Amino acid sequence: MSSTTIRVRLPAPLCAMTGIDREVRLEVDGDVTQRHVLDALEALHPALLGTIRNRSDARRRAFIRFFACEEDLSHEDPDALLPAAVVEGREPYIVLGAMAGG
Repeated sequence: MSSTTIRVRLPAPLCAMTGIDREVRLEVDGDVTQRHVLDALEALHPALLGTIRNRSDARRRAFIRFFACEEDLSHEDPDALLPAAVVEGREPYIVLGAMAGG
């Protein structure tokens, strides 16, 4: 099985909480999907377990959004392939903390 190196950009609060850099490089085995990216991220940085996805069902937490190539992927199938620019390392996969209120 081949692996691909991709870039993941994280929100500042998660970086401060865990001591991880804002942008990390990950080796993703197999297809580059949101699920595989987040699995690789959590395996490399276990302190992130439960902060981006619920531990029980691996669903996105309420105030977390996912972006790539200026597109909101938050409600996309987690097993859909990410854009070629992300796979090729030209663009990052972005985990963003959303805000609520008025």
